[in-house]
Amino acid sequence: MQKLASVQEKLKAFHEMRLAGFRAEALAAEREANAMREAFDMGDSMSALFPEIYHRRIERALDRAAANMTLAEAEAMQLAAATARSNMVDRAYRSVTRQEERAQADRERLEMILRGRPKGR
Repeated sequence: MQKLASVQEKLKAFHEMRLAGFRAEALAAEREANAMREAFDMGDSMSALFPEIYHRRIERALDRAAANMTLAEAEAMQLAAATARSNMVDRAYRSVTRQEERAQADRERLEMILRGRPKGR
């Protein structure tokens, strides 16, 4: 049971890492699009000479940002499911551990009672 809990925690960490990666990629693409917009708005010679290229690059960056946000949303659902599974396994593990501890305590009490009895009874 403990190994299963460990695997579930690792799976949860994996989903957290992927979620963070997708969000970081989306943010980087948005920053890139904003930087290109600013450069285009400044009207420097390159943006004036090749406006189509700037527009295409801005559009691609925004598409990448949107795609990564979609992936991040899907990963967030995977993370929620992994968290729920991890919590269920953890609760089950704690429950089994408590039951084993109670059974052990009951056995010890029974042994003490049996040792304390006189032998003729």
